[in-house]
Amino acid sequence: MKLFLLTLNAACLLLASQITQARHAEILIDAENGNVLHEIGAAQSWYPASLTKMMTIYMTFDALNNGEIHLHDTMRASHHAARQPQSRLGLHFNERITVEEAILALVTRSANDASVVLAEHLAVTEDNFAIRMTAKAHSMGMYNSYFMNATGLPNDWQVTTARDMALLALKLQHNFPEYYHYFGAHSFTFKGREMFGINRFTATYNGAEGMKTGFTCNSGYNLVSSAKQNGRRLIGVVLGGRTSNERYNLMINQMDHGFDGNYNVIANIGTMPTNSAGLPPHQLDCASGTIHYEETDEHHHSHHHHHHGHSKHNAVSKVHHGRRHR
Repeated sequence: MKLFLLTLNAACLLLASQITQARHAEILIDAENGNVLHEIGAAQSWYPASLTKMMTIYMTFDALNNGEIHLHDTMRASHHAARQPQSRLGLHFNERITVEEAILALVTRSANDASVVLAEHLAVTEDNFAIRMTAKAHSMGMYNSYFMNATGLPNDWQVTTARDMALLALKLQHNFPEYYHYFGAHSFTFKGREMFGINRFTATYNGAEGMKTGFTCNSGYNLVSSAKQNGRRLIGVVLGGRTSNERYNLMINQMDHGFDGNYNVIANIGTMPTNSAGLPPHQLDCASGTIHYEETDEHHHSHHHHHHGHSKHNAVSKVHHGRRHR
């Protein structure tokens, strides 16, 4: 009986901690030096959803940098890759895709099948790749991030924090300046079809350089963004937006305040405390019958995003047009 009461008490404390935590997490940092300008619950554990693909891309850039793989290497989709749920390119078993096409598929379409193809190309199995992802993350100081897959599809053990995701974005920029531009892609062409991106912030915000969206029922609507105005680059993270619009509005709000100089430096990302992550909240109670993971709710936007910010989109399209026919 005593043990039962202790267990019950622990469960009640856990429930209380879940209730009192922030309803979302966010952080804004200066990309020049890692100074933290603003944060809400940045050390709170959260489900990354498709922000996971930023780590998959980090591993890919690292392999490119080391000469292990090349942009135009051809990979083939395994049965496991071809069976991935939405969001996906729709790769069939044994279908070919280049490393560069896969990177662009992850950035613009959050494609789970392309993620797994990259993972298996780099580490034979997705499980082995996830072990490497976690080891790399911890070696970079992302101490509260654990990866169980290359996609961000739901897994109770796959967690991160807003602080860790901001650090990952910073490392992607600093360590891979020659590949970082891929995050700004608005579209790419695969098998003759032009596919448009699903990141509204990248398409519309002044100076936006891109990054990544994420969504599952448990995570809510996540976003990592980078933007540059008047020579100053900021990185923002929002985890747990209740709606897609809320996620974008939270990001725009903190970016605007950052560029307007309304925040003072409160810490540095390298020295922020990382020891109180707790358990990730289950953010949304999605209605039964809806799709529980990844950006599918936004796919209806994808074909008209190119109407926003014509000059930026056209410039990116031209770059991609030239690059993919090299």
